[in-house]
Amino acid sequence: MTLPRIGITIGDPGGVGPEIVLKAFAGEHKLSAADYVLFGSERVLRTEEKSLGIHFDFARAAGRKSASLGTLSFHDVPFFPKTLKKGIASAENGRASFRYFKAAITEARRGRLQAVVTGPISKKSWGLAGLRWKGHTEYLSRLYPGAIMAFWSKILKVALLSHHLSLKAALRKVKKENLGRFFRGLDSSLKVVRPGGFEFLVAGLNPHAGEDGLMGREEIDEVIPAVKKARRQGIRISGPFPPDVVFRMALGRKDRVVIALYHDQGLIPFKLEAFETGVNVSLGLPFVRTSPDHGTAFDIAGRNSASPASLIEAIKLAAAFSKTQ
Repeated sequence: MTLPRIGITIGDPGGVGPEIVLKAFAGEHKLSAADYVLFGSERVLRTEEKSLGIHFDFARAAGRKSASLGTLSFHDVPFFPKTLKKGIASAENGRASFRYFKAAITEARRGRLQAVVTGPISKKSWGLAGLRWKGHTEYLSRLYPGAIMAFWSKILKVALLSHHLSLKAALRKVKKENLGRFFRGLDSSLKVVRPGGFEFLVAGLNPHAGEDGLMGREEIDEVIPAVKKARRQGIRISGPFPPDVVFRMALGRKDRVVIALYHDQGLIPFKLEAFETGVNVSLGLPFVRTSPDHGTAFDIAGRNSASPASLIEAIKLAAAFSKTQ
């Protein structure tokens, strides 16, 4: 059996990324069978080892280390901040996390990785570093304009029409043409993941999904026409449903995905139900990309209290999706 090759980036050196990566691989966690490649700075990981009291004998790519269910190697990206600042955003940490991420994405684009699992980065650190992308998905969207941000767990699955935009800008995205492209891209991306596909439930934009126009006409003018057209094209989709009940309709249903029309509409219910085990997944790429559903957690960075649970779920999902590519 050919195992998928999965890259793991350590994220922002000032956050919990290095900690949860070390805990995921040094602990007794049952990771999926795969060949894993860690992308980051060896000096950052060695510094983290001392802080955590963990000794993890990871190997460089030149000297691959056998694992029980695959192999583990290390791709050193030799960028170590002059001053490693824990718990705060900094330009140096932003540059470091971007270089680790870019190195892994470059390998994936060359066909050398089937999946990339990204450690959490700080959008503020990227901004301080002068990077023009707000995060991983924005960078990937530049390379792959059809990229979709989704959040995955056993109990709830959510796909976002828009993500890191102001609410005012997000509302401008709720147009028939944008919705139609999004529905088709989402359906195409997920057809290979699950036999029989998924059923999509579209959240309304306004309270009560507009109440037949009494609370806004976006549902009538934009959302309903796009949903009807998608159904005619063979997509299993329905809605719009009132935003305050649609998530309950998908809760615990492994075959249903809620389509949220803006970031917080989808992320508030998702993180209430699946914060510890949820996974951020980028769809519409020629490779798999997942990440924990939490950020850098600067408030607990360096305290040896971060849980690797979401990262472990991200690794497992990357392995599972890789088998369908």
